[in-house]
Amino acid sequence: MPQTITLSIDAMGGDNAPNMVVEGMDLALRDLPNVRFIVFGRSEQLVPLLEKHKRLSARIDLRHCDDVVSSEEKPGVALRSGRKSSMRKAIDAVGTHEADGVVSAGNTGALMAMAKFVLKTLPGIDRPAIASLLPNMKGESVMLDLGANIQCDAENLVQFAVMGEVYARNVLHIDKPSIGILNVGTEVLKGNDSVKQAAAILSETKLPIDFYGFVEGDDIGKGTVDVIVTDGFTGNVALKTVEGTAKLFAGALKQELMKSTLGKIGAFIAKPAIDSFRNRFDPRRYNGAMFLGLGGICIKSHGGTDGLGFCYAIKAAHELVTDQLNEGIKEDYARFSSEHHSMSLTTPED
Repeated sequence: MPQTITLSIDAMGGDNAPNMVVEGMDLALRDLPNVRFIVFGRSEQLVPLLEKHKRLSARIDLRHCDDVVSSEEKPGVALRSGRKSSMRKAIDAVGTHEADGVVSAGNTGALMAMAKFVLKTLPGIDRPAIASLLPNMKGESVMLDLGANIQCDAENLVQFAVMGEVYARNVLHIDKPSIGILNVGTEVLKGNDSVKQAAAILSETKLPIDFYGFVEGDDIGKGTVDVIVTDGFTGNVALKTVEGTAKLFAGALKQELMKSTLGKIGAFIAKPAIDSFRNRFDPRRYNGAMFLGLGGICIKSHGGTDGLGFCYAIKAAHELVTDQLNEGIKEDYARFSSEHHSMSLTTPED
């Protein structure tokens, strides 16, 4: 039996909590027998649910919390007044090393503010970034930032690139992931100063980083690079556009197939292929965004997900803990910082 991994769970975060949280934990145990959970939430709601899942109940340490961070609560307010909330207690468990990672489907801004306050940032990292996997024509790619940092300078983007590269190696198991910076064009003269400066730094680094250059929006679906780096404003807009397009396509296809008897027959014949397509692009399979750059594993699940989606968020946390992602980020960024500092010292002034 592999070493036990303990995950702390905010049972009250999300639109369908705590039902979907309990269902997700139960589903995760089928594939992750070495996981145990410390669950924070309202016991009067959780105990009746857990009684229906005997196997899960044996793997849980339930901690009662009356307070819950609402989806509308501002990050600053949550940070000041939510110290006894299920979200904060779940993060605290990682901060005290009682748990190896935390998973929550709650308020994103509050989760980021609390996690940054409790877990701090890794050495050399100025701002954490939200990273997640996206499907493409070749498989999957990592994209960051997806909304944590609306405005970024060149150094922030470089930090995202280093963290994303480590993430892709650990999660996608690519020996040397390619990195691209999202831009309005691929020409070196296009874009704002931040993206151009970041590209120059990554092009000159002597670290074994495969920097592709600039990529455009259509390169996300093409799978042109393994890691897509951008600021949180652009990244969040791109992510929501991809999600919206997928829903539009699926809805339009179903509508067209159901218009006629011939279409319904065709849909029946093509059902295995349609099911396979739906499974590949099911957003629940990509649920579980990582807050990269923090001194602990923190996974943000989509607030509107169901039990299966929350299960995938738990699996994401388990994989990152198992692969010691943060150790890899610290090691690689320390090497990059040393090399970048050395270059700055030896570069002649204009």
